[in-house]
Amino acid sequence: MTEKLRLACIDSPAMPLFGLADANGVRDGYEPEVAKLLAEATGRVVEWVMMPWDDMLPSVQQHRVDAVLCGQGIIPSREEQVDFVRPYAVFNESVLVRAGDPARSPEDLNGYKVAAIANSANMRLAETFPGAILVPFGASDDVFSDMIEAVRSGEVDAMVDDDVVTVPLGEEADFDLAFTAETRNPWGVGVAKDCPEMFRLLNDAMTTIIENGKLKAAWNKWFPHLPYPEESLEGATK
Repeated sequence: MTEKLRLACIDSPAMPLFGLADANGVRDGYEPEVAKLLAEATGRVVEWVMMPWDDMLPSVQQHRVDAVLCGQGIIPSREEQVDFVRPYAVFNESVLVRAGDPARSPEDLNGYKVAAIANSANMRLAETFPGAILVPFGASDDVFSDMIEAVRSGEVDAMVDDDVVTVPLGEEADFDLAFTAETRNPWGVGVAKDCPEMFRLLNDAMTTIIENGKLKAAWNKWFPHLPYPEESLEGATK
């Protein structure tokens, strides 16, 4: 029987990054394709383990899953908890507001209630907005959708998330894209610090799919509007 690669993620509609799982646990999008490529390179099959955002890193530390592959910007607070293999993506961050809102810069968010996932790279950016009132999200199973609805309803005035999922929302009638910050955050697969064999397995697999061009092909398939961050990804050593 083929060994499984058990990966933590939230079950949320955030295309083209990832979509909801179907009845068989199969998901579409860039991250699921990266997972499939890693599994193929390791001779395993993917099993997604869905959970709330805040449970993902603890599930890795407690060995309830093999790794987390779900929107994990590589930031110091996360590096303290897990080890990241070499990155599979580099993204910027964008701010979404309701349609008609005039905000177009960080300074315009003074006094605004700004949502972001707690303890995330997005929240770290939000903390730099002068006078913004920060509203952390994170406890629910579908935190991304929760933040979108909070902006739509007026519960918050703006939200910060990665450009790959936020920019398309700015084209919807209910929202405007306020601005994008060129933060160039690398994203990675997180593995428990006491599992060096799993780290080496996935790091070697990531190197393989970068060097054989399969990661670039997946990027161009799902993000035709974003240039492949070749220098950042292919120059990474970790």
